[in-house]
Amino acid sequence: MSSSEAKKSRGRQRIEIKKMCNEANLQVTFSKRRSGLFKKASELSTLCGASVALVVFSPGKKVFSFGHPSVDGVIERYLTQGPTPLMDVQRMAELEAERKRAQELSGKERETEAHLWWARPVEGMISIDNLYKLKKAFE
Repeated sequence: MSSSEAKKSRGRQRIEIKKMCNEANLQVTFSKRRSGLFKKASELSTLCGASVALVVFSPGKKVFSFGHPSVDGVIERYLTQGPTPLMDVQRMAELEAERKRAQELSGKERETEAHLWWARPVEGMISIDNLYKLKKAFE
């Protein structure tokens, strides 16, 4: 076959946008497009830090949803036009956990300082007993 005899393709063509008649093709197309749409929503939330909620009803009357951080949280925020109570509770819990950790660390620091009295500056030692202890530690 020479190049003139080869079948020429029409290339990528625009298709008319209309509802599909074949139910099997319709379901397959819906599934593929739904997964692509969910992937794009996930990328948007990951790359931009956006809160995203997506609800899709299939031709078979099934509901599919995607949400980051959650569908309910994003919808609640949309309806109230403010931060969601769930997000506030999560932030408060994280803040409380950090406060407890800071208290534990400062308690350990005070405990360590009490045991390592010789590591403190000499000016801070008030009693003569501590100075004698320091002298023995050096010897």
